[in-house]
Amino acid sequence: MTPVDSGFYPAARKSVIEMGIVRRRKVDVAKDIPARRIADVPVELEGALGSSVREAERKLVQRLVKRYRSAVAARKDAESIVGVDAAIVRQVCARELRDSDENSTGENVFSMMRRIGQAKAELAADYTAQLSRNAGKVVFFAKHIDVMDAAERVFAKRGIGYSSIRGDQTTRVRQRNIDAFVTDEDVHVIVCSLTAAGVGINLQVSSNVVLAELSWTSAEQTQAIDRVHRIGQDQPVTAWRVIATQTVDARVAELISAKEGLAARALDGADVESASIDLQLETLVSLLTDAL
Repeated sequence: MTPVDSGFYPAARKSVIEMGIVRRRKVDVAKDIPARRIADVPVELEGALGSSVREAERKLVQRLVKRYRSAVAARKDAESIVGVDAAIVRQVCARELRDSDENSTGENVFSMMRRIGQAKAELAADYTAQLSRNAGKVVFFAKHIDVMDAAERVFAKRGIGYSSIRGDQTTRVRQRNIDAFVTDEDVHVIVCSLTAAGVGINLQVSSNVVLAELSWTSAEQTQAIDRVHRIGQDQPVTAWRVIATQTVDARVAELISAKEGLAARALDGADVESASIDLQLETLVSLLTDAL
């Protein structure tokens, strides 16, 4: 697998600076910490899980296309619509999101992303294991507990020492596991929950982060990387995003990069005016537009 540097794309119409978020420009902060880069590690999903992911995506796209055609047919001016109507596409995708959420049953974009995470878990853990042998301690981030569990099984099987940070841990257990990663030479990997370990901890003993799953918010990705990329870090930091090729995972990665591009430009003092990206909506819009 060859890492590919992710690109940054322009986005949004409202300046982050105008929103009052910025306290210090990134160009100034960068003087105090080494460089940071995000690199994508493409993986191909195989086996039953890979097949189920592709089938779920196919069914989702079929449903969106059917809804789009029904919406067009219901319009009084249907005959005058030429090509793909972007407004109708967005209406259909917004309705799909209203009808589904992360806790609903059945196939939707949320369940699909979780299934992709499950399918990538061992591949991401394998990459992390190789990285730990060549580059030292590694911070492994995942969104779902079952993905963390799968990764830990791989590390245990390979004899790689690890600790973990999860939302159900007591403060004492959490700190003990952080200390083990920071000070114990036999603990090479720390397996972290994106939601439980994204803020408030210092893991800069490592300079490599593996993002096994993508989040619906670019902020979670940034906060995870910042556990390592912070003042006091003396090594260049690389965040390795494990991306399932030819799936919706790749689309989400592009959209996150677009949002990161906006934040980077704003923090560097650029005059950025653009609307924020709704990753869930834009992912569906991308799927439906391509299908049409």
